[in-house]
Amino acid sequence: MKFGVVVSEGPYTHQAVDSAYLFVKAALDAGHEVPRVFFYHDGVNVSTRLSIPPQDERNIQQNWTALAKGHGIDLVVCIAAAQRRGLLDENEATRQGKDANNIAEGFRISGLGQLIEMGIQTDRLVTFGD
Repeated sequence: MKFGVVVSEGPYTHQAVDSAYLFVKAALDAGHEVPRVFFYHDGVNVSTRLSIPPQDERNIQQNWTALAKGHGIDLVVCIAAAQRRGLLDENEATRQGKDANNIAEGFRISGLGQLIEMGIQTDRLVTFGD
């Protein structure tokens, strides 16, 4: 089965991000496909490369980056939600006249069309968060 996943709650404040991560890992371990995870609303905050959790805590961004790299998962960050929260990749930073970017490796910014495409191309769409 092919799953699409939507994460719409932020890291370290809601269980949704961890639940989504564990769901994706379990689905992959069971032989299912997860071609894309779409980060929406506060879920886009997972994608910042500037978060520094304490050493004895999990690093949510690094966990997602490693999982995506190991399994070829497309981690898409909603552009509108990202811009509202000050999250920019190199292209968006340049386009908006900003002097810095903060999107972590493995994540990319795109629009809601990617969410719609994911819904069409997968068997099930699973949402984590409100």
